[in-house]
Amino acid sequence: MISKKAASRRWEKLPGKNTFCCDGRVMMARQKGVFYLTLFLIVGTCALFFAFECPYLALHLSPAIPVFAILLFLFVMAMLLRTSFSDPGVLPRALPEEATFIEMEIEAANANVPAGQRPPPRIRNVQINSQIVKLKYCYTCKIFRPPRASHCSICDNCVDRFDHHCPWVGNCVGKRNYRYFYLFTLSLSLLTIYIFAFDIVHVVLRSVDSGFVNTLKETPGTYPLLVCFFTLWSVVGLTGFHTYLISLNQTTNEDIKGSWSGKNRVQNPYSHKNIIKNCCEVLCGPAYPSVLDRRGLMVEELPTSASLDGTTEVPLSKAPSPHTAPRKTTAPLIPNEHTPEDVKPGIAASLEKSHTSEEERMPTPLNTPCKSPTQDRGPSSPKEKVQKL
Repeated sequence: MISKKAASRRWEKLPGKNTFCCDGRVMMARQKGVFYLTLFLIVGTCALFFAFECPYLALHLSPAIPVFAILLFLFVMAMLLRTSFSDPGVLPRALPEEATFIEMEIEAANANVPAGQRPPPRIRNVQINSQIVKLKYCYTCKIFRPPRASHCSICDNCVDRFDHHCPWVGNCVGKRNYRYFYLFTLSLSLLTIYIFAFDIVHVVLRSVDSGFVNTLKETPGTYPLLVCFFTLWSVVGLTGFHTYLISLNQTTNEDIKGSWSGKNRVQNPYSHKNIIKNCCEVLCGPAYPSVLDRRGLMVEELPTSASLDGTTEVPLSKAPSPHTAPRKTTAPLIPNEHTPEDVKPGIAASLEKSHTSEEERMPTPLNTPCKSPTQDRGPSSPKEKVQKL
């Protein structure tokens, strides 16, 4: 029995509830229906605006209006796809050996707990900016989560600096894609206001010539106007809320749980007490690399059956029928061995050969006189002794 190695990408074996595309380069959540709705609303609204409003506005006002709208639209799409397709900061789960070691440490720490008493929570304390921060243990990932990390129940992963899971972008928002998410909401707010404002201008200018009612009937520009009207408040409100969180260097998860604004009035250890410094840290900080080796090679050993004459067969899961002859390899994996039919003759021949070689190696004495049987045999009785004397 030998093993055959097969290589695969690590993203194929990740235990979280994510989907991967482009050989692991694209990472998203499994629930992507709302994300497709977001794409449809943005692309559809902008397409109607470019097709029906922009030609009239470029002719009667300025050709810069559609140019700026196109640039803003491309920036919105770039930020949306960057947020949706990137790793938000997923933390790898503990290996079996690491999980066993952590469990042994926890059991050793709880050895003094009396029987029948509930053990203390699995928490470790670290000090950040002269303040104690608790690190909670994740029973799913078998790790002590870093500060500000949390486990997403939808993606089933621990995410570093977890903000929230956004179904509109089809991904978690965390340490590695939060700035792109904020730029997406900010640019989408500007694009919505831009289209909404010039839709009104277009309707007003057309109403002067053909009347308000006829303008609404003749142009489909009223549909982008209605879409922008209903989405403007939510998008602008979301952007304002995250602007407030960035100014405090706080996450949505921390704000919902009241981590730094509860009854204890615990100060936020991550805030610099300066709006500009907080904004620079969140939006202009270094780009954090991914700790997931999604495209790394992962070698697995597949069990295969091997015969004794140096031939190998296919893996056991794909073993041929007994009537099929095994395939031979170019280099025997088990040299100097025999098939089951040749085992007994081979063993007998080797034993005879070894005995013959040993006899040949034994030295034989030269010119040794032969002794008679009587000389070899000593006197055995008293009568023989007397006769001899």
